Amino acid sequence: MNDVLINYVRCGEGKPLLLVHGLGSNWRSWRTILKPLAAQRSVTAIDLPGFGKSPPLVGRVSVPAMSDAIAQFLREHELLGTDAVGSSVGARLLLDLARRRGMLGAVVSLGPVGFWNGWERRAYQTSVCFWWRLAKALNQPMPAITTHDWSRRLLVKQLSARPASLSAPQVLEEMRSCASAASFRAMLDGLVHSGPVEGAAAGTLGHRLVIGWGRFDRICFPRQAERAQRLFPDARMHWFERCGHYPHWDAPEETTRLILRATAD
Repeated sequence: MNDVLINYVRCGEGKPLLLVHGLGSNWRSWRTILKPLAAQRSVTAIDLPGFGKSPPLVGRVSVPAMSDAIAQFLREHELLGTDAVGSSVGARLLLDLARRRGMLGAVVSLGPVGFWNGWERRAYQTSVCFWWRLAKALNQPMPAITTHDWSRRLLVKQLSARPASLSAPQVLEEMRSCASAASFRAMLDGLVHSGPVEGAAAGTLGHRLVIGWGRFDRICFPRQAERAQRLFPDARMHWFERCGHYPHWDAPEETTRLILRATAD
């Protein structure tokens, strides 16, 4: 594999913990829980290739290629076996890496994409693509748009079940990140045209796996959680009440507690 440059930030001291964001986001998406995690962990939050400040991959963008890029980052930074938390696409990538022996420690996968059936795949593609096009079309006036409560609710209702609780800078950062993501469309296409998620038979993971799902997830519908559980029978399912696709936004304290418990020795 060619050299991959991945931008990252590191903060805190203690047991290593990797954070992997979702489609269109960057490491700043985790700022709602970064400080409390860093109080007890040495946190490394990355920008996936083609997102944030990381340059795109060379060649085809796909789930395996993105997973390989993270694996290379872990080797280069002596983080093999680290505990990890992923959101959305990041959650899917960590499930892929969790199947590779020795790659990760405990994994918390929040709203992983890809457990769709039939029309759900098309619904995901249409919904997410519309949101991306909207972010690009409104990129210039976005600072003014996000000053209004009603507009913030409309912009991030896909991601959050509690959009009124989100600040203008937080929503602006997410929309700007989405609009500027060089690999957004390529990664979206790679996701929707990928094969079924490969699971891990009971007793084969060798480490703790927690899958978290919001009861009001409008991107990865809650019924998909049952499919994820079937494919990863050793996983513990955690339900976030009154939460959407981003529980680290809607329930930051609960998400922090879950992560710290799941990654405890």
